[in-house]
Amino acid sequence: MTENHIGTIAVHPRGFGFLDLDGGAGSAFVVPPDLNAFVAGDRASAKVTTAADGRMNATGLTLVERSRRELYGPIVKRSGRTMMRVDRTIANTDWTLEGADGLAEGTLVVAQIARPGVAQLRRVVAPADASLELVAVRHGLRSDYPALPATTANDEELSAVAWGGRRDLRELPTVTIDGPSSRDLDDAVSVLPAGRDGGLRVFVSIADVDQAVPVGSPIDLEARARGTSVYLAGRVLNMLPPTLSENALSLLPGVERATLTVELRLDVDGAVTAVDLYPSVIRSHARLTYTAVTDFLDRGEAGDIPPDVLPTLRWLRTAGARLGALRTARGGVDLVREEAYFTVDEAGEPTAIDARADGSANVLIERLMVAANEAVARWLVERGLPGMFRVHEEPDAETVNQLVASAHAFGFELGLAERLTPRGLAALQAQFAPTSVAPAMRTVLSGVLGPARYTVKAAPHFGLAAPLYLHFTSPIRRYADLAVHRIVKRYLAGERGFEANDPSIETLAVELNALAWRATKAENERQHMLAARMFTGRVGERFAGNVVAVKPFGLVVQLVGLGVTGTLQSDTLPDGPYRVDQRLGLVSAKARFTVGDALTVEVASASEELSRIDLALVQIV
Repeated sequence: MTENHIGTIAVHPRGFGFLDLDGGAGSAFVVPPDLNAFVAGDRASAKVTTAADGRMNATGLTLVERSRRELYGPIVKRSGRTMMRVDRTIANTDWTLEGADGLAEGTLVVAQIARPGVAQLRRVVAPADASLELVAVRHGLRSDYPALPATTANDEELSAVAWGGRRDLRELPTVTIDGPSSRDLDDAVSVLPAGRDGGLRVFVSIADVDQAVPVGSPIDLEARARGTSVYLAGRVLNMLPPTLSENALSLLPGVERATLTVELRLDVDGAVTAVDLYPSVIRSHARLTYTAVTDFLDRGEAGDIPPDVLPTLRWLRTAGARLGALRTARGGVDLVREEAYFTVDEAGEPTAIDARADGSANVLIERLMVAANEAVARWLVERGLPGMFRVHEEPDAETVNQLVASAHAFGFELGLAERLTPRGLAALQAQFAPTSVAPAMRTVLSGVLGPARYTVKAAPHFGLAAPLYLHFTSPIRRYADLAVHRIVKRYLAGERGFEANDPSIETLAVELNALAWRATKAENERQHMLAARMFTGRVGERFAGNVVAVKPFGLVVQLVGLGVTGTLQSDTLPDGPYRVDQRLGLVSAKARFTVGDALTVEVASASEELSRIDLALVQIV
């Protein structure tokens, strides 16, 4: 049977490809010659023939839409012609390269697609930037900011903005707490000491990006196309130009900034009893780091923290503790991260890797930001306003069974029926949090529960046990937050007549979900590439690890104490051949491997280009 279909091109490094058909209709095989004029992500129409065994083949491909703009690779010479060897996850053949006369073979370049099989040189890539450019181009990220018309995008002009109509919080002791290398400071916090009733007034002030980025302006359209800043080890691909994100809008110490403030009233139990949301002007009193604040909160070591903000930090700790107690009571999981952290030198080389967990200051800011985001979500719904809500569905029975099996393999018992509640999820976290397998268990939990998504339809966030949730606190870094800011500002300016389920916002939500997923994949791949580069020099070394995923190709193993994962190919395992069983894991007639298994593994090989570390099994622990 032959039918006409439209789908998306996927390229396999071995040269063949697939047409992933629209509507979940499956994937049709594409032979290498028919793939030569296409790149991964292309939308194409084709004739799809389905064989008796159900396998599909696509022929007669015609380009419908090309979403990718750039290609990356080294220059190669073919019979006197200048070509580029395109990343084999993107294209299955070399492309002709125009505008590169005089460049030596092996020179790394980024080129713009001109027409099928032909690219035009855009820039030469320094060897130190090779893996960064590979990731950026592979995932279609915009790595350079185009020249845009001038806007009110500098300190002088923004400082001259009339502060009339904004609540003046400049004298309120306010601080930013971020990583030491962060430059895009978009949230600041403060608190007033407890009143006679024990209540606290907490202020979360967020950069008012909308004042400098009007809807529909060139900068706004570019920001929407990016969707989010992307944090690649060694480089940040900003959603907004650095002149804005790192300067004119960043909440730098000692300068006046226009903000939107969420003022929360907390009672002694940590409940938010009132919310006030208003335009404001602040002056940050100190730019603090997570490390410095953690040292003060945990050990009383003030270091270089200005003495006049120490009382603020103590009261912020009180607010965070109250919010944390309430969060614990309702369930869900903490957003504490335990991940591989790479130190990268000026030449782009990874020099060290270690697994880092968030400290007390990270947890404090996370609790304050989550509380502010929840408060804004409720504020919008109570007024019948639309929002860019962050929704996370409760897992279905099959997912619950999968989690029960995975937890059991790690040595934890859930004792669940068919439903997992937020408190049940918190109880699981309480079991594994103090153990050595906590990082691996968090990896498994993240994979089982899946990501949250944006939508205009207000619904709960299961992982946070939040009835309503959205993103409001990072408009410099995320377009979703900027969209929420604009709704709030329009309402505060007197506009009414909103539609609660505005279809234009849902359209934007779909776009942002795709862009956020793309950014996450790029960030993860950059981590995997750096790990692979470091492990090319560690072939033969042995490590303890835990199986964190079972895949058709074999096992994904997380190395203890490093936060790095490698792969165990099923055809390298003893007692094969193996197949994937959804209930039992990776099984053969004589053996079985499942999530949670403790193994000793040896590094067999590592490929930076493929962002992969291949392991060999030494023993089952």
